[in-house]
Amino acid sequence: MSEKIVVAEMAGKKLYRDGDKAIKEFETGYTKSDILNEALNQARVEETTDLNIPKIHAVEVVDGKWSIVMDYIEGVTLNKLMHDNPDKEDEYLNMFVDLQRTVLSKRVPMLNKLKDKMQGRISMAALDATTRYDLHTRLDALPKHLNLCHGDFHPCNIIISSDGTPYIIDWSHATQGNSSADVARTYLSFYLDGKKDLAEKYLSLYCKKSDTAKQYVQKWIPIVAASRLTKAKKEEEQFLRTWIGVVDYQ
Repeated sequence: MSEKIVVAEMAGKKLYRDGDKAIKEFETGYTKSDILNEALNQARVEETTDLNIPKIHAVEVVDGKWSIVMDYIEGVTLNKLMHDNPDKEDEYLNMFVDLQRTVLSKRVPMLNKLKDKMQGRISMAALDATTRYDLHTRLDALPKHLNLCHGDFHPCNIIISSDGTPYIIDWSHATQGNSSADVARTYLSFYLDGKKDLAEKYLSLYCKKSDTAKQYVQKWIPIVAASRLTKAKKEEEQFLRTWIGVVDYQ
């Protein structure tokens, strides 16, 4: 086996390259079910759709650490391309939105339901009972759809290969649910990155391309913010709580 090379480090995870394979190694804080669920999500998307995603090859334990072995995708993240080429932001944003719409057009029936996941997260959130009740009620009233939702669709999770093919990585949060919930998640992610203008431009572009009322996506934002609260970094909590308190939009 060739020498493993660290290509990325995230909270509690490291990504190694070993030849044509990528090895995603998890620290001991992750449970066995977390790792198996992530691999299962990605395998189900891989087997059910024609999307360009890394293929899973193995789930293994090395030196007491769980790892997922998959294809290594050679390329540059869309996030880096947008950062390095600000003059092409509109071009890249169009590509991003088109790719997200393609993902959301797919069906993967074996994935967990997004609404069930959100209801559970809201129940666990450090919010008062009245706020939790309101969020549960609002979530239950929203339409139940079965679109493939990535769960963290962000330019960091899009790799553009040398021939221009976009690959989508990190399917750990994949579910089936309402497209607008996934769009609201992306919108909040841009805000959390300090990119307010890009967040607004993204939302307007998505709604225009998909013929979706902006107000409909906005109905999901407090719910998505609450569902993120349980696993938010400390510096993100106040920001998310601000959005949870938003009820009506103009």
